[in-house]
Amino acid sequence: MKSQNYNNHVRMVPAFHFFLVPLGIITLIASIIHLFVAEMHGISLFSSLLFVSVSLMAVITMIFARRFACKVQDRAIRAEENLHCFALTGKLLDPRLNTNQILALRFAPDEEWMALCDKAVKENLTPESIKRSIKAWKADDERV
Repeated sequence: MKSQNYNNHVRMVPAFHFFLVPLGIITLIASIIHLFVAEMHGISLFSSLLFVSVSLMAVITMIFARRFACKVQDRAIRAEENLHCFALTGKLLDPRLNTNQILALRFAPDEEWMALCDKAVKENLTPESIKRSIKAWKADDERV
Protein backbone atom coordinates (compact mmCIF):
# COMPACT_ATOMS: atom_id res chain seq x y z
CA MET A 1 0.00 0.00 0.00
CA LYS A 2 1.22 3.52 -0.82
CA SER A 3 2.33 5.57 2.16
CA GLN A 4 -0.27 8.13 3.13
CA ASN A 5 0.36 11.87 2.79
CA TYR A 6 -1.62 15.08 2.36
CA ASN A 7 -2.18 14.48 -1.35
CA ASN A 8 -3.63 10.97 -1.00
CA HIS A 9 -5.21 10.88 2.49
CA VAL A 10 -8.82 11.20 1.33
CA ARG A 11 -10.44 7.76 1.34
CA MET A 12 -12.64 6.88 -1.61
CA VAL A 13 -14.54 3.59 -1.61
CA PRO A 14 -15.16 2.85 -5.29
CA ALA A 15 -18.21 0.62 -4.72
CA PHE A 16 -19.84 3.39 -2.66
CA HIS A 17 -18.61 6.61 -4.29
CA PHE A 18 -18.53 5.51 -7.93
CA PHE A 19 -21.31 2.89 -8.06
CA LEU A 20 -23.87 3.13 -5.26
CA VAL A 21 -24.14 6.94 -5.05
CA PRO A 22 -24.46 7.51 -8.82
CA LEU A 23 -26.87 4.57 -9.12
CA GLY A 24 -29.03 5.98 -6.32
CA ILE A 25 -29.11 9.43 -7.91
CA ILE A 26 -29.83 8.03 -11.38
CA THR A 27 -32.65 5.89 -9.95
CA LEU A 28 -34.17 8.88 -8.16
CA ILE A 29 -34.01 11.00 -11.34
CA ALA A 30 -35.48 8.16 -13.40
CA SER A 31 -38.33 7.77 -10.92
CA ILE A 32 -39.13 11.49 -11.10
CA ILE A 33 -39.09 11.35 -14.91
CA HIS A 34 -41.37 8.30 -14.75
CA LEU A 35 -43.77 10.28 -12.55
CA PHE A 36 -43.96 13.13 -15.07
CA VAL A 37 -44.40 10.74 -18.01
CA ALA A 38 -47.23 8.95 -16.17
CA GLU A 39 -48.88 12.32 -15.44
CA MET A 40 -48.63 13.41 -19.08
CA HIS A 41 -50.18 10.14 -20.30
CA GLY A 42 -52.94 10.16 -17.70
CA ILE A 43 -51.75 6.89 -16.14
CA SER A 44 -52.40 6.17 -12.46
CA LEU A 45 -49.73 7.93 -10.40
CA PHE A 46 -49.76 5.40 -7.55
CA SER A 47 -46.91 3.22 -8.84
CA SER A 48 -44.91 6.25 -10.00
CA LEU A 49 -45.24 7.93 -6.60
CA LEU A 50 -44.28 4.68 -4.92
CA PHE A 51 -41.19 4.46 -7.16
CA VAL A 52 -40.23 8.06 -6.28
CA SER A 53 -40.75 7.42 -2.54
CA VAL A 54 -38.67 4.25 -2.49
CA SER A 55 -35.90 5.90 -4.54
CA LEU A 56 -35.90 8.93 -2.26
CA MET A 57 -35.81 6.72 0.84
CA ALA A 58 -32.85 4.78 -0.60
CA VAL A 59 -30.86 7.94 -1.39
CA ILE A 60 -31.62 9.52 2.01
CA THR A 61 -30.74 6.27 3.81
CA MET A 62 -27.46 6.08 1.91
CA ILE A 63 -26.59 9.68 2.84
CA PHE A 64 -27.51 9.26 6.50
CA ALA A 65 -25.73 5.91 6.84
CA ARG A 66 -22.53 7.49 5.58
CA ARG A 67 -22.94 10.62 7.70
CA PHE A 68 -23.75 8.69 10.89
CA ALA A 69 -20.73 6.40 10.45
CA CYS A 70 -18.43 9.40 9.92
CA LYS A 71 -19.90 11.24 12.92
CA VAL A 72 -19.29 8.26 15.22
CA GLN A 73 -15.78 7.93 13.89
CA ASP A 74 -15.16 11.65 14.45
CA ARG A 75 -16.20 11.22 18.10
CA ALA A 76 -13.84 8.25 18.46
CA ILE A 77 -10.95 10.23 16.92
CA ARG A 78 -11.68 13.16 19.25
CA ALA A 79 -11.51 10.79 22.24
CA GLU A 80 -8.29 9.20 20.91
CA GLU A 81 -6.65 12.59 20.44
CA ASN A 82 -7.78 13.69 23.90
CA LEU A 83 -6.08 10.60 25.33
CA HIS A 84 -3.07 11.25 23.08
CA CYS A 85 -2.83 14.79 24.47
CA PHE A 86 -3.14 13.53 28.04
CA ALA A 87 -0.40 10.94 27.45
CA LEU A 88 1.94 13.60 26.02
CA THR A 89 1.20 16.49 28.38
CA GLY A 90 -0.83 15.26 31.35
CA LYS A 91 -3.64 17.61 30.25
CA LEU A 92 -6.72 17.25 28.09
CA LEU A 93 -7.07 18.93 24.69
CA ASP A 94 -7.59 22.67 24.62
CA PRO A 95 -11.37 23.17 24.46
CA ARG A 96 -10.87 25.94 21.89
CA LEU A 97 -9.91 23.29 19.31
CA ASN A 98 -12.91 22.32 17.21
CA THR A 99 -13.60 18.81 16.00
CA ASN A 100 -12.35 19.46 12.46
CA GLN A 101 -9.06 20.81 13.78
CA ILE A 102 -8.66 17.75 16.00
CA LEU A 103 -9.41 15.46 13.06
CA ALA A 104 -6.62 17.17 11.11
CA LEU A 105 -4.20 16.96 14.04
CA ARG A 106 -4.42 13.16 14.11
CA PHE A 107 -2.06 13.05 11.13
CA ALA A 108 0.74 14.81 13.05
CA PRO A 109 3.45 12.72 14.70
CA ASP A 110 4.20 13.22 18.42
CA GLU A 111 7.18 15.46 17.66
CA GLU A 112 5.01 17.98 15.78
CA TRP A 113 1.69 17.42 17.53
CA MET A 114 1.92 19.78 20.51
CA ALA A 115 3.35 22.69 18.53
CA LEU A 116 0.62 22.26 15.91
CA CYS A 117 -2.06 22.16 18.65
CA ASP A 118 -0.79 25.43 20.08
CA LYS A 119 -0.52 27.01 16.63
CA ALA A 120 -4.04 25.81 15.70
CA VAL A 121 -5.48 27.46 18.81
CA LYS A 122 -3.49 30.71 18.59
CA GLU A 123 -3.97 31.24 14.85
CA ASN A 124 -7.37 29.47 14.55
CA LEU A 125 -5.94 27.34 11.74
CA THR A 126 -8.24 25.59 9.31
CA PRO A 127 -8.00 21.80 9.05
CA GLU A 128 -6.39 22.24 5.62
CA SER A 129 -3.73 24.54 7.09
CA ILE A 130 -3.03 22.08 9.87
CA LYS A 131 -2.63 19.19 7.43
CA ARG A 132 -0.39 21.24 5.13
CA SER A 133 1.80 22.18 8.12
CA ILE A 134 2.61 18.56 8.96
CA LYS A 135 6.14 17.65 7.93
CA ALA A 136 6.23 13.91 8.81
CA TRP A 137 2.74 12.59 7.99
CA LYS A 138 1.31 9.92 10.31
CA ALA A 139 -1.10 7.75 8.34
CA ASP A 140 -4.66 6.99 9.46
CA ASP A 141 -5.49 3.86 7.49
CA GLU A 142 -8.56 3.05 9.60
CA ARG A 143 -10.69 6.00 8.46
CA VAL A 144 -14.06 5.09 6.96
